[in-house]
Formats: sequence, C-alpha cells, structure tokens
Amino acid sequence: MRSVSVAIPVLNGGSRLQELFFALGEQDGPEHELVVCDSGSGDGSDLVAEAAGARLVRIERSAFGHGRTRNLLMRESSGDVVVFLTQDAVPAGRSWLRTMVEAFDLADDVALACGPYRPIPGASVATTRELSEMFSAMAGPAGTPSIYRQRDVPDPLRPSPATFHTDANGALLRRAWEDTPFRDVAYAEDQLLAVDLLRAGWARAFVPAAAVEHSHDYPFGERFSRLFDEFRALHEVYGMRSSAAPRAVLGGIRRQTAADRAWVRARGVSAGSLDRTTLASFVHHTERAVASVAGTRADRLPAPVRRWCSRDGIATVERLDLEA
Repeated sequence: MRSVSVAIPVLNGGSRLQELFFALGEQDGPEHELVVCDSGSGDGSDLVAEAAGARLVRIERSAFGHGRTRNLLMRESSGDVVVFLTQDAVPAGRSWLRTMVEAFDLADDVALACGPYRPIPGASVATTRELSEMFSAMAGPAGTPSIYRQRDVPDPLRPSPATFHTDANGALLRRAWEDTPFRDVAYAEDQLLAVDLLRAGWARAFVPAAAVEHSHDYPFGERFSRLFDEFRALHEVYGMRSSAAPRAVLGGIRRQTAADRAWVRARGVSAGSLDRTTLASFVHHTERAVASVAGTRADRLPAPVRRWCSRDGIATVERLDLEA
C-alpha cells in the first residue's frame, strides 16, 4: 500500500481554508499526513492549519514560488503519493482522496493525476459553463478516467487534454518527482510538470470523480490581471499567441456570449435573468479576450506595462524551451 500526503501552500486562506480542513477530516480514506506551507499569513491561517493537525512549514512571503514551494512541500512530506490542493479548493465528496489515489492503480506508469473543478454555489454562468465543458471533454466514455501518454501530446506542442494538469487538485508520485521535479517558474508549473513527465516516459490520469469545489468570479480589473498572467504563461510554455484580428476577437466574444445565453435559456430562466446573464457574459468574455491578446504578447510589451497588467506585478517574461 502506498503512503499518502496532502500538501497545501497557504497565504491568508480565510474561512474557505477551514472548510477545506473540515472536508479533509471527513474523507473515507486512506490515512494521510497533512503538510501546510504558510508564506506569512496575517489572518491566523497558520494556526488554523496547526489546529487541523497539519505539520506546518513557515517561509517568508518573498520566498514563495509556485514550483519552488511545491518542491519544498514534496521534500517536507513523506508520502509515496503527494496530493496537492490550493487553499480554496474544497473536496466535493468524502471519497475524493481515495478516488484520487486510486488513479495510480490504473496503470503502472501513472505518475500524475488530477480531477475536475466544480463551480462554487452562485458562480456565474460563464464560469459554470466553462468548467463543465472543459472537464467533460477530458473524461473517458461515461465519465470514466482517462490516461494520457507521450504519444497523445500534440506536435507542435499546444494546450491539450494530454498536457493539462492542475496543482489545485492533483497528485504526484514521489519516485517520478525525484527525477523530474517542478520547475522554478512564476506560473504554469503544473502544466510544465505534465509535459516534462510525459516526455520522461510517464503517464498522467484525469479522474472525473475526484472533484473539488473551486471557481472564481473576480471583479472587473482583477479578472483581467489574473487572466493576463495565465495567458502570458501559455505563451511561455507553448508559444501560444491569440489572434489580435478585430474580426476574430469580436467573433469569439459573440460566440461565447451566445453560448452562455443558450446555456441559461436551456435551463428555463426568466427573460430578465437571461438579459442580465447576457450582459455579464459579454463583459466577462470581452475582458478575457483582451487579456488573451495582451498576455500572449507580453514579450512585446514594455516592462512597465507588463508590471501594470500583472496581478503580481511581474515584469519579466521567460520563453521556455520545451522542444522534444
């Protein structure tokens, strides 16, 4: 039997972190250790973690890095399988942990596994539809797990179900990590790990039943800065550039807004709600489209503009060499 650790980086997790720890305490197995890395919380999250039975690792906020800190959590934990969550990703059922760990029994070469996000109650239509359609497309027939290997990676490299991975709801086999650790990058450390492990000969699994409640509807402006960083990461990892042609941009906004409207109409909402949803979706997809164009061209923007656009004020851009 494999030993299991659950590892969570934390910074000011608030009430959502308490919900997460409660959900972990309700899991129907397997036994696991809980390791939390706190990077300078000021809201008592570190004390909440200790009260939940976590082994707490403290670092300075300036020492945090998405890949770097998860490598630290791997070193500080002891499980043969380490399951990662973020502080606002709450297991959606009592069988979440067991189902995630069982992914490593699907095939001998599975080194990486992840599950879907479910929208939190009250999430916007745009967010709800996006999560539902994205993760449904990754599942096998009738919602069964899927396994991806190197042969499934698209050539030329681009975002795909084969290369998708998330540290907000994912698990990693220790012996695979020992040879292929997380890269020390600002963003997309999980996507990079998936590509690196697939190219090292390992497989990754997507487990539809291992879901967490995890979604965000950020206010206008903050949503742009977060999306800017996400799309910048897609350029750095995959070389992706979204079309900036006005016809393509406006057509994409129109299609996505219409899809949200059809989604809501199919669920029988009132005419007033339909109109409000349409307007909210139009704003959402417009902001996303602008962030996509800007983020995938971050290397062409002056450093002060990149810093202004970025949620974390990151001015640097790194083009990663992922050629096979």
